[in-house]
Amino acid sequence: MKKIIISTLNAPSPIGPYNQAVKVNNTLYISGQIPMKAETMELVEGDIKKETQQVMENLEHVLEAAEMKFEHVVKSSIFLSNMDDFGKVNEVYGRYFKNETAPARETVAVKTLPKNARVEISMIAVK
Repeated sequence: MKKIIISTLNAPSPIGPYNQAVKVNNTLYISGQIPMKAETMELVEGDIKKETQQVMENLEHVLEAAEMKFEHVVKSSIFLSNMDDFGKVNEVYGRYFKNETAPARETVAVKTLPKNARVEISMIAVK
């Protein structure tokens, strides 16, 4: 197994002992992204839609670093600190996928997320 570490300055640096993404063969495993700006390493301010937009932009940058796009995503995991945000997060998330080719996904409520973020999303992509 050849493991390739994927990294980009356009997405936030890891805040722990992990990498932004790891590629094995044609499969990319992207670590969970929270709504942090890469330049400041601070959470974006605003509503849950703005936060979700930042998360999706971070994920897009990691995909691009691996020469992939959202169309290559086969699995997503969404973590919310409040399930009442599901509809708004789903609205923003849905802009990045076509319904007929959208990935498998689960959305779960969690007690807390890193830096007290309200949303975190991880993905698996295959090319």
